[in-house]
Amino acid sequence: MDLNALREIGRSVYLKVSGLRIKGEAPMERGAGGDRTFPVDKIAEDAILRGLEALKEPFSVVTEEAGVLEIGRGEARKLVVIDPIDGSKNAVAGIPYFGASIAVALGDTIGSIALGYVINLVNGEEFMAERGRGASQNGVPLRSQADGVLYLTAYEAQSPARDLKKILPLLEASRKTRCLGAIALDLAYVASGAASILVNPAPSRSFDFAAGYLLVREAGGIFTDTGGRSIESGELGIGRGASLLAAGNSTLHEAALKLLHGQQT
Repeated sequence: MDLNALREIGRSVYLKVSGLRIKGEAPMERGAGGDRTFPVDKIAEDAILRGLEALKEPFSVVTEEAGVLEIGRGEARKLVVIDPIDGSKNAVAGIPYFGASIAVALGDTIGSIALGYVINLVNGEEFMAERGRGASQNGVPLRSQADGVLYLTAYEAQSPARDLKKILPLLEASRKTRCLGAIALDLAYVASGAASILVNPAPSRSFDFAAGYLLVREAGGIFTDTGGRSIESGELGIGRGASLLAAGNSTLHEAALKLLHGQQT
């Protein structure tokens, strides 16, 4: 398993999904992650699982729709964490901002993630990272934002009435804000320098951010929970874990923390 293998799997999902008529799809049953599964979720997940099976390696898999699976035989198992369609509600609403996310870990914690891959399923744009070897976008090395200006803050608000008031000071201090609806892609664009910050005050599931976590870190960014605490010991699984605060650099991260906790910047 390497980034080339992830890229082949990701491209197969792109080819499967790009020709589909997704807008207006009716939901099916609820997936293991708790959200309603749409037909496109299942199509993308099946394509990823087939790609993993073709590698003939033993994997433990955590995926949003099917839950926890075992693929292949053998004891030395890598853990593969999958979000088949990141932003599926965007997809079925006809909003062209959704992707697929795959992370490979050598253990069962966030800090053990070794490979990360995110593909924008609208335009085929690919983001990849390998621990200790950097991140790239369509083969070009990535660097996150270098200066300390809050140009654009991306955010998630699972429950706007509850979540927005928690992050409002940060949003007010930012030149622009966006709630785009696909965390893995948001994190990819933090890694690329297109966004300064990604904040999600609600507990997030690891398959939403696992690949994006490595992209941000390998591009030079900072990634913690909204209290500034490390999330590396968090478990890679189906349940909701930590809140998220990803920043292009330490200056941006410190400024965001001060704003979130009522301090002057």
